[in-house]
Amino acid sequence: MGFQIEHDRWTSDHLKGRRGDRLDALKRDHGYGNRMFVEQIWWPLVGHFHGLHPEYEVKDWRGRSYFVDFMWIVGAVRIIFEIMDFGSHGTDRTKYRRDLNRGLFLQAQDCSVYYISLDELKENSSFILSILRNILSPYLLAESAVNTTVRKPYSKIERDLMRAAIRHNRVIRPAEAAKELELHTMTVIKYCRILVDKGKFRAVARGVSGRVIYYEYVGSIQSPDLV
Repeated sequence: MGFQIEHDRWTSDHLKGRRGDRLDALKRDHGYGNRMFVEQIWWPLVGHFHGLHPEYEVKDWRGRSYFVDFMWIVGAVRIIFEIMDFGSHGTDRTKYRRDLNRGLFLQAQDCSVYYISLDELKENSSFILSILRNILSPYLLAESAVNTTVRKPYSKIERDLMRAAIRHNRVIRPAEAAKELELHTMTVIKYCRILVDKGKFRAVARGVSGRVIYYEYVGSIQSPDLV
């Protein structure tokens, strides 16, 4: 299908799945520059929107929520794209400093962050496309190889839990994961037990009662099962 149809479907799916601040951010901020990025860069480069999240909520070093323009999640890898407009980022020194601090913090959290100039996007999009093609080619090849399989062996929730464990030093605590992934705690426990049976998680218990206090991811962080 063409870009317009897929873009409309993609944004519609995200709008339907959001509430509160997340919904407001998508309605408010997925505008001119962001749409230009997905139309002139992302679509020619990737050809689909799987794993790409617009206006994705993250936490900064103070625990405060804010929204990055795009988060691409492929396996255990998280890649952020920020479209930088000089008028909104370059004239306010405090905001400029805060934006750079957030980028440093996110990279410390195992995210790759790429800042893209809106002016360059408008005037020389072929340069950006060429650079990102070189940067992202290993991930695109890995994703393509996984997508050739007829059926994925792990559900979306299972993959989300494995990726969350990797982000937290291979450890999943059900109550914390439930909050992060917006799931019920019992749902997290259910799928953690399934992943134990599948050999991806190990249940860690303490005390005389043997109560499980967390689960540990024991797979590879480059496993195609994460995609």
